[in-house]
Amino acid sequence: MLRLIFLFLACSSLQLQVSGQITRYIVRLKHKGGSAFSLSNPSAFLSPRAIDRRNRYGIPLDSLDLPVSSQQFTQISSIPNVTILNSSKWLNAICIQTSDPSAISTLNALSFVRSVDGLAARLQQSVGRQKIEIESTNPVESSPLRIQSDHFNYGAGSLSEIRVHQGEFLHNIGLRGQGMQIAMLDGGFFNYTSLKAFDSINANGQVLSTWDFVSRNTSVSEDHPHGMQCLSTIAANIPGQFIGKAPKASFHLFRTEDVASEFPIEEFNWVCGAERADSIGADLISSSVGYYDFDNPSFNYTYAQMDGNTSISSIGADIGAKKGLLIVNSAGNEGGNLWKYIITPADADSVLCVGAVNVSGTVGGFSSYGPSADGQIKPDVASVGVSALIQGTGNTVVTGSGTSFACPNMAGLAACLWQGFPEYNNMRIIQILLESSNRYINPDDRTGYGIPNLKQAFGKLLTQYATSTASVNNCIATLQWNSKDIAAMRYEIERKSPGETNFSKIADVAAKPGSILTNQSYQFQQTLSNVNAGTIQYRIRQIIDTTSSSFTAIYIDTAILNLASNCFATGINNDPAASLTLLIAPNPSTRSSTYLIMESDQQIGPLRIEILDAEGKQIKLISFNKRSGKETLLLPVAGLSAGQYFIRISDRKKIRKTLYWMHLP
Repeated sequence: MLRLIFLFLACSSLQLQVSGQITRYIVRLKHKGGSAFSLSNPSAFLSPRAIDRRNRYGIPLDSLDLPVSSQQFTQISSIPNVTILNSSKWLNAICIQTSDPSAISTLNALSFVRSVDGLAARLQQSVGRQKIEIESTNPVESSPLRIQSDHFNYGAGSLSEIRVHQGEFLHNIGLRGQGMQIAMLDGGFFNYTSLKAFDSINANGQVLSTWDFVSRNTSVSEDHPHGMQCLSTIAANIPGQFIGKAPKASFHLFRTEDVASEFPIEEFNWVCGAERADSIGADLISSSVGYYDFDNPSFNYTYAQMDGNTSISSIGADIGAKKGLLIVNSAGNEGGNLWKYIITPADADSVLCVGAVNVSGTVGGFSSYGPSADGQIKPDVASVGVSALIQGTGNTVVTGSGTSFACPNMAGLAACLWQGFPEYNNMRIIQILLESSNRYINPDDRTGYGIPNLKQAFGKLLTQYATSTASVNNCIATLQWNSKDIAAMRYEIERKSPGETNFSKIADVAAKPGSILTNQSYQFQQTLSNVNAGTIQYRIRQIIDTTSSSFTAIYIDTAILNLASNCFATGINNDPAASLTLLIAPNPSTRSSTYLIMESDQQIGPLRIEILDAEGKQIKLISFNKRSGKETLLLPVAGLSAGQYFIRISDRKKIRKTLYWMHLP
């Protein structure tokens, strides 16, 4: 029995009474001969976004991209008493409905048909079975205080959930899902058009498409609420109470699950939904469904078949991943019953399988065990699925439990991370999430590699992305680098000269303006003085979080230059300020003791030292005659308001050093 469940209830004692007559079949085809489509014209069957994904990540077009042969489709549809339900280009198969034995004989006689196999019994109106088990849910009150982590007023519950992953860091640097498309595959999205958690995505047109693969129409809002509740963990925007993990993302809502019964036809629908997600240009799939037993036991899987390569849905999931989709699936809620293990398609090796924990990181007893039958570490990771916030059907925010909610919680954060680094493909994003998890070096069978730290994942990707070069000309060293940042970040430059064993900080460089993570290029120049010939190393340290309570810095790159001859001061220098180096300490600053540390080979003066606010307006002006060597100047910052400030230094009205960043709490 499929458990999309968000609860660890005991198995239902209700016994299913259904007819054993098979009426729905999968017709597998031998080839795609007679197709009206060609790989030379992919725009006829793939959206521009889908084509762009393939081009960006070097994914070649192949026969799997071609739709099922139109000639074969037409021939099958013309057989009396046959109704075509859905078709799959990845499986090269057509799902049909018929109760006519002669129709099956006719199908088997077609030269292009490989096989005709049963998928489901007669559709029942009422089967006396509830696949999605629901506990009594608890309402969540609005927080009386404004609980804010910079950008969003999360509310206590939302902030606790996102802090499990330090995911609020992504939101604060502008990564909230903008431009990302997430396909939700589920059993229905009841009243998503009118419930308050979805006010923003409805008003902003963030639901891009809908399709019901069970009823074959565009309406999904009258069906089961499970998909709606999963959607809310990503998309909700109720300030002070419930904020989703990627509230600015766009969505495709696909009903693939028939909650009234359980047959392999739903796996076929799942593959069709994944295909549509790919073709339409989605980036991710969040799927809180899974399979292992069915209403007709002859269809049941064994644990040995949870090997990532056997089930219809796992085969489709791996194909989807090869097409560049990042697929996230719930592990299943079988940890407390006889089955115990993960379910399919969570067993697929290219799927990010998610187990459930609470906000303290304790695993839910219901969360399915790994590994997969072929020994893969499963689940891959874990997210909040115990007493998780969800939108209730009564238009209140409630809590519910299950890997069903851990899955979209993880998918939303993965979308925000990938938004920041579209240069990397789906599998690289998954690998970084694994490497950034708290059990990466010691995985287990409950949470896999553990709980991903999204700030750490960001830092790892940033380190891979950043580049730098160093060169020298006439004893003037030039360091250039590329990275991604926002205005609140900054850089520290460190140097190790020939004969030195340690790096020393030589400069601060402020990030360029901007509130959304953007690629930026920088250049730093330094006149070398009293430096012997040899290898000089420059190391760049990027401060990605300047808040004192969560300060985080990473070394993004090291550049090397070879100095061919010694650089020594001669005592004759027409530009003494060129050798000036500056530091602000401490930074973040304090009001009682913030210093500007200056060092130069020769006397420079008078220096014009300006303190500028974030908009570039002069707040303070200091004139200072600097002697040769190192000097420290106490800055007059005691009366300044909290915020960002910059230091600008000029000599004889020529700007020598600009925009040295300073932050006052």
